[in-house]
Amino acid sequence: MKLAFVFRQSPHGTAISREGLDALLAATAFCDEEDIAVFFMADGVLNLLANQQADLILQKDIASAFKLLDLYDIGQRYICAESMDDFALSYDDLVINCEKIDRTLMLQKLQQAEKIITF
Repeated sequence: MKLAFVFRQSPHGTAISREGLDALLAATAFCDEEDIAVFFMADGVLNLLANQQADLILQKDIASAFKLLDLYDIGQRYICAESMDDFALSYDDLVINCEKIDRTLMLQKLQQAEKIITF
């Protein structure tokens, strides 16, 4: 894995998640899909919540945009088990499939990355 994109911020209030997703999708133009991994941890797991009503706070719904990861064949997607537990989330609450892993394994995988980009 060459690039690891880590989403740690909640999806609304700032444009950081949207910018992170844009950077992630742009990276596919320069790297093979198998060289890119995406990690969701802490408040970043909220980016994947289905049925967000972002329009109520005059924001764009970026959760549905994360479905583009399937279109771009980005298969290495991991979500922090502890963060999911903190928000009482299940796989049914998410808009895309991710492998649920604990923080220890997540940190081990991140150590394998050549570059880590955090949003």
